[in-house]
Amino acid sequence: MKIPFGTVAITEKSKALIGEALNTNRVSSGKLVREFEKKFAQLVGTGEAVAVSSGADADALALAVLFDFGAKRGDEIIVPALSFVATGNSVLQAGFTPVFVDIDRRTLNIDPNKIEERINEKTRAIMPVHLMGKPADMDPIVEIAKRYNLYVIEDAAEAHGAVYKGRNIGTIGDMAAYSTYVAHIITTIEGGVVVTDRSDFAEVLRSLRSHGRACKCESCVLNISSGYCPKRFQSGDSMDIRFQFERIGFSSKMNELEAAVGLGNLEIFDEIFGKKRKNLLAMIERFKKFEPYVYTINEEPYERIGPHAFPIIVKEDVRFSRDQLVEFIEKKGIDTRSLFLSMPTQCPGFGFLNHKIGDFPNAEYIGNKGLHIGVHQDIGEEQIQYIIDTVASFLDRHT
Repeated sequence: MKIPFGTVAITEKSKALIGEALNTNRVSSGKLVREFEKKFAQLVGTGEAVAVSSGADADALALAVLFDFGAKRGDEIIVPALSFVATGNSVLQAGFTPVFVDIDRRTLNIDPNKIEERINEKTRAIMPVHLMGKPADMDPIVEIAKRYNLYVIEDAAEAHGAVYKGRNIGTIGDMAAYSTYVAHIITTIEGGVVVTDRSDFAEVLRSLRSHGRACKCESCVLNISSGYCPKRFQSGDSMDIRFQFERIGFSSKMNELEAAVGLGNLEIFDEIFGKKRKNLLAMIERFKKFEPYVYTINEEPYERIGPHAFPIIVKEDVRFSRDQLVEFIEKKGIDTRSLFLSMPTQCPGFGFLNHKIGDFPNAEYIGNKGLHIGVHQDIGEEQIQYIIDTVASFLDRHT
């Protein structure tokens, strides 16, 4: 049996919209992107959504907004040591310095008890990551942020549909950054979205994604219909507003073809979410019998995990390694991914920050001992039982 890590849903509606866009030659950011933004905001429960070209850009642009609200280049952003590397990269790409905090091994998320000691006069924001779709413990994070007058930007790349204490992930911080890469529940193949309730943040985001332009309307008449824009030459020197640049920006727009795929996914979100969640909860329950040797995340009564994937962490003092487990199940047709790395100590690109192995022991442990497998909507009972039987067969041989 072959069980791939993920799948993708491109609906008939998406195919029709792609055809329409191609037939009209309107394929850059336009009306489909705006429709996708509105519907994404409605799903999350925020007033604004700004679509960009990747989840990494969503992180970076959300952070770059802060320069319009008092932040200076080189200021510091607190992030968990464990995440997909895009989290750390985006902090640097935005012009900030990442300050890493170790995680809780059981939740895989930033340990709130270790945040405060990392705050200083240069700290501007905390960016918790909801890894594997499991909500970070937001109450203490928000309380710390309020005490020190910091922004909170949620990295919700993997947390589509997640809920924390009755509030949708994405609505708790000042902004939230989502990925709509092909691996996620809502996909635009490549893409990302920043959500917020602040219209002033959204205006800056629309400027940032288009090189820092002065034009930042919610809907651009030029992009949607090639109509006349009365704002173009309103400045005193009659300069075209499209070629005035107010801030250092990015080239990070979503296009119409990507938005078309996303609109189709939004229509079947409940179906995909339901299937993935059913698979995730079944896996969590059935893996309990393997607890002496491996463990996974749990869903607490106050939360709903956004079912991104299924993490497996090898326990200490067992007679096998993560790599042996991976090799065995891969040979049996089960596709795997490592469970990321401690960015500051296991990713050489961050070596200039001068951290050393041992500085983030919990993140490093997951980097050495963790993997994850898919729970996507094409997996059913037969595949789940095959995964369980395969892991059981491995443990019979190695314990």
